[in-house]
Amino acid sequence: MSNTPAKKKKEDAEVLATVRHSTAHVMAQAVQELYPGTKLSIGPSIEEGFYYDFDYAGAFSPDDFPKIEARMQEIIAQDAPFIREEVSKEEAIRFFTERGELYKVELLEAIADEPVTLYRHDKFVDLCRGPHLPSTGGIKAFKLLSVAGAYWRGDERNKMLQRIYGTAFPTQKELDASVTLIEEAKRRDHRRLGQELDLFSIHEEAGAGLVIYHPKGALLRSILEDFERREHLTRGYQLVRGPQILKLDLWKRSGHFDNYKENMYFTEVEGQEYALKPMNCLAHMLIYKSGQRSYRDLPLRYFELGTVHRHERSGVLHGLLRVREFTQDDAHILCRPDQLLDEITRILTFVKDVMAIFAFDYELELSTRPEKSIGSDNDWEMATKALMDALTAERSDYEINEGDGAFYGPKIDIKLKDALGRRFQCATIQCDFTLPERFDLSYIGSDGEKHRPVMLHRVILGSLERFIGILIEHYGGAFPLWLAPVQAVILTVTDRTIPYGEEVYRQLLAEGMRVEHDFRNEKLGHKIREAQLQKIPYMLVIGDKEQETKQIAPRKRDGTDLKGMAVEKFLASIREERAIPEARTS
Repeated sequence: MSNTPAKKKKEDAEVLATVRHSTAHVMAQAVQELYPGTKLSIGPSIEEGFYYDFDYAGAFSPDDFPKIEARMQEIIAQDAPFIREEVSKEEAIRFFTERGELYKVELLEAIADEPVTLYRHDKFVDLCRGPHLPSTGGIKAFKLLSVAGAYWRGDERNKMLQRIYGTAFPTQKELDASVTLIEEAKRRDHRRLGQELDLFSIHEEAGAGLVIYHPKGALLRSILEDFERREHLTRGYQLVRGPQILKLDLWKRSGHFDNYKENMYFTEVEGQEYALKPMNCLAHMLIYKSGQRSYRDLPLRYFELGTVHRHERSGVLHGLLRVREFTQDDAHILCRPDQLLDEITRILTFVKDVMAIFAFDYELELSTRPEKSIGSDNDWEMATKALMDALTAERSDYEINEGDGAFYGPKIDIKLKDALGRRFQCATIQCDFTLPERFDLSYIGSDGEKHRPVMLHRVILGSLERFIGILIEHYGGAFPLWLAPVQAVILTVTDRTIPYGEEVYRQLLAEGMRVEHDFRNEKLGHKIREAQLQKIPYMLVIGDKEQETKQIAPRKRDGTDLKGMAVEKFLASIREERAIPEARTS
């Protein structure tokens, strides 16, 4: 396990969080002074920076940022100390009630701890656990970034507040680099590119967090699904499929109802209560139970591209990255305890192979038992040890994420890093001794007696919606040829060349090429620019010369012109580029 580097990384992250949280307090003071009557909500540091939620009768906009930033600089220049105070909960409630800070009062009423802590600087006081910098003068570089709506406590039934985002760093150099990255991230935003490339849409009239795939987006998803099926079949998985709803009694038996019901949807059919599945594991266990299993049958690897529904609050929904209906490349492996190490290492290899195809680096975390969980201490100890042993066997560096496991078992979380260095949670491996016990799963051992199998829950890409959103931003919409929904577009120079263009179009379709044509009576430069904006890998130009010689003039989306060539030669030149890659380390 990582030691010194991991410790240094954690310390750096804590320092950065302290800088950002201190800056959030300074921003809140500036906003309240410049916009009287503004009420405070919460203002944490986050991975990208910080934010503060305000209740203000007017509307904030980026036009307000220069004025707010100028006042913040004045507060910073005062070098006012951050002072921590401990007071009783009752005293804090009285203090914030007198100031009309009703959101702070509501937060306090939900706090069980005594005493509570306040932080003061200059004339500003906030309810806060800290820590903070010694003084405001420690803030060296910051920038306000955007404003958005946010429901109080992320609940659409509550009032809509205004959230101002910002970021801060210990040095101006780090801030400048971050701002450059933020601007690039805006250009790659999957929500904008999804619309520009006509991949998907989300409509309030249909429902928040529900994705509608357009033809190109559906094709992109289908390519990924075909890739997934092939890879799983070659690794010994069996394809299965479960229903979208299951009786509520099953979800009670599994523990989902007690531990996960706030994320679930429920319905009733002929007086019987059902739940839409938030996970695929229950049906897979029923498949296992459908017959008697021998130790010789194991491991059994069930794979499903399973669509699930989870009740996410509207305040956290975000394009494809956080939705209410999504499809997981979900698998459940039922094995003997002595097979556990080999199966976990196989999954880690699978992850490594797949992430290499998309040029993703990644980090590993081992998430341990949460406070809200099921199963015996012994089960959790065995499951956690199995995951640790596999990581050690693979010589993998990892960090411990205390208390963030699934309610039925610990897990390895794989956090991939995209082209901009941002981290996303996708793949996960969960080790579960508990649900096989609850569902009385068994196999007949070599001794003729019944034994309990272990279950591994795992995804490789995770949510297809989320992974597609990440891919769009990772590639900036310029997908590699094998993955591009449209691989080439035929561009005619004049109407005279349309007949030959149609011939080439039919020939490419027959070869399995995903191809479009643009035969409009427009200038060639205009057609090329549109194709480049659509990020189509190849533009195949056909003019009089190409028609006469029965050739095409290929052009790459980066502007590189290739020499005229026959269609057959073009297809041969891109054969390897077009092929769906195989995920193999060897």
